Amino acid sequence: MPLAASNPCHNISPENYKQEMKEGDDEAISFQKTDEKYRDLIPTLPKEKGWMVEHLLQYNGYWFSPSTSALKGAIFLQHHFKPRPTDVLLATSPKTGTTWLKALIFATMNRANFELSNHPLLTTGPHGLVPFFDFIFQDDDSISSHRALPSPRLFATHFPYSLLPEIVTTSSSGCRFVYICRNPKDVLVSKWLFMSKSRPKELPNLSLEEAFELFCRGVSHFGPYWDHVLGYWKASLESPNKVLFLKYEDMKNDPVVHVRRLAEFIGKPFSAEEERNGAVEEIIRLCSFENLSNLEVNKGGMQKFSPEIAVDKSNFFRKGQVGDWKNYLTEEMAKRIDQISDEKLLGSGLRFGT
Repeated sequence: MPLAASNPCHNISPENYKQEMKEGDDEAISFQKTDEKYRDLIPTLPKEKGWMVEHLLQYNGYWFSPSTSALKGAIFLQHHFKPRPTDVLLATSPKTGTTWLKALIFATMNRANFELSNHPLLTTGPHGLVPFFDFIFQDDDSISSHRALPSPRLFATHFPYSLLPEIVTTSSSGCRFVYICRNPKDVLVSKWLFMSKSRPKELPNLSLEEAFELFCRGVSHFGPYWDHVLGYWKASLESPNKVLFLKYEDMKNDPVVHVRRLAEFIGKPFSAEEERNGAVEEIIRLCSFENLSNLEVNKGGMQKFSPEIAVDKSNFFRKGQVGDWKNYLTEEMAKRIDQISDEKLLGSGLRFGT
């Protein structure tokens, strides 16, 4: 682990070498203790029926798959993540526009580094370019790789705001969040279709009616959905310079305005020359659903997120439409979700896009 042990060209005094060795040993011991706490915790957590797996486990009010590394990541991040003031985190609940926003924010942040004609998005999917913060702590290699990333680092996360380490959410950290929410009726349908495709064949199918009941009760990956949204919404009101809150429907309706907002928020506003040359519109075209879904890199093959999670890349590109829920939900289902939204959002000042 110490740099001196792997790089003979690295000049380091014996005292500093010993200090690095001690810090490495201390971190290894700390990781081991956290892992033991995680393993002891799992059997004690409430359990409910899962969407993509047999069961979900509830931790601090939110639901996680026990067979994935996200729950472990939430616990490890509390103790071991070391943020930088230039870090940018794209935060979403699943199926709210994560793939699209990953592409937009990557292209916006890195527009000075790549020509559109040979842009990384043409050969690597958005999930391959913006790693999930949730799965960092898998092994020594993944820990080292994220620490070696040049600043500013760009991560994505599905974690609710309340489960993020205080060292990240405190205003003094300098880290910034970009959050996107979506109408819960579209989230439900998109999530059910996506997870049905990824559900193991040995498990019985999860019907839309079953998924609907689970969703309404808050039992879904990283849910309850309304709590997830409200956590970031309240944070955006308290710290608007730290949390940018976006709505999927607004972005679809006027992407130019919101890509400009995004660029300003991350400290990379478009110059007058870029505006004249159509840079905003070029990024939107590059990252459009039509363009990304037709790229060969996104039509097949598996996107690996962790040792336990790999998803067919084509599953991330279904429709991306606003209001597709009308093709799946009954009038009664829609009314119930609207009623829950009214109750949950009461007094918050937030309304979902339509």
